[in-house]
Amino acid sequence: MDKLKTVLSIASKQTNLGCGLLALITAGGEQIFSSAVFSCPCNDQNFIYGIVFLLVPALALLLLGYILNKKTWKLLTGLCYRKEKLCSCKRLKVTVTILFQISNTALVAPSTWIAVALLSGKYYECLRTGTTAFISDLCNKTKADCADLQKFPCDQDIKGAGEVMLALKAESQILGWLLIASIMLTNLLLSCLARCMSPISYLQLRFWRSYAQEECRLMDSYVEKHAKELAERNLKSFFDQTVPEAIVTPSNQDWEKISSLYKFSAKKQYYSTLHRFVACKEHGSVRLGSVVSHDNNPAVLHFVDDGRIPM
Repeated sequence: MDKLKTVLSIASKQTNLGCGLLALITAGGEQIFSSAVFSCPCNDQNFIYGIVFLLVPALALLLLGYILNKKTWKLLTGLCYRKEKLCSCKRLKVTVTILFQISNTALVAPSTWIAVALLSGKYYECLRTGTTAFISDLCNKTKADCADLQKFPCDQDIKGAGEVMLALKAESQILGWLLIASIMLTNLLLSCLARCMSPISYLQLRFWRSYAQEECRLMDSYVEKHAKELAERNLKSFFDQTVPEAIVTPSNQDWEKISSLYKFSAKKQYYSTLHRFVACKEHGSVRLGSVVSHDNNPAVLHFVDDGRIPM
């Protein structure tokens, strides 16, 4: 229960709902792994077994974070067919900035996993008893029989084993709390920096968030609705052998224009690529080169590109 409260505290500080959900999944996964799956072998495989359970799930969650981030796919989709010079200094700088933003979100779940696992102490105790390289001083202080060190997690009746395991658990929990504190401090500093460099006011930022969320929700609804209408039209025409009714759908270029990552401009008050596309089309000035842009936004406007709302 204490570990779950810790994860909920971390999740409440994250920048969007997806991060919070990943943190909750992490909590459940760690509970299952530590109680039902993890069992230290108490032999020469202790170190490998412990480090795998500590780091490999974190790696899997990191990859999941990249997969679930819409910005990843906005950046990669069609990348090989774009005409811009991919190796230019400006393009490289933009790509690195976007990857940093994506990584900042993707790192939430793995860092939470490691922090919660360290608070539990089971993985750390197992991997530390797998090597005597950094534990000899502890064995001397507790007068433990370190000849059977690898068996300590399974048999604490061995002389000094209980004291050694308590000391290792204390080390693990200290590392866990230090990791949590560093995560929260880093998140606070980055949030403060982003807010200080915000190109718009607080109330306009709140309005922008609401608009981005509503546009994302309605986009999903409209896509589903029009796809259903087109599918029904085609099936009806096929089975009834009739001439299909006319249904207007956006062109490939139009889809490309509204699918690019949004670049904030202080000169024109647009709230998304779709807003910019509609406004430019209204004035008859839509051009592929002027609309498609993969430049980065200010950090405080990170929510614009993926439709998620910072908490």
